[in-house]
Amino acid sequence: MSRTTGTSTTETTTADFLREAVTELSGIPGDELAGDANLVQLGVGSLEVMRLATRWRRRGLAVEFAVLAAEPTIDAWAAHVDDVRGAAP
Repeated sequence: MSRTTGTSTTETTTADFLREAVTELSGIPGDELAGDANLVQLGVGSLEVMRLATRWRRRGLAVEFAVLAAEPTIDAWAAHVDDVRGAAP
């Protein structure tokens, strides 16, 4: 994923993409979302995880809620999203 601003292009990592999505939904600042932080302990409940999974599935990213809920960390989610992207036709 890349983002172009003016004349420069910045690569957005999967983890950055996920941090932005979690921040948008939960209000938790992205800089407080360490890769290994348990998002449930930070206040991201199962309903929010379901909303994120639904949003991403509607955009064509076939994430699985059960996988996201089983290990609610940015690092684990990034691995799952990268796996899903790699498996896409």
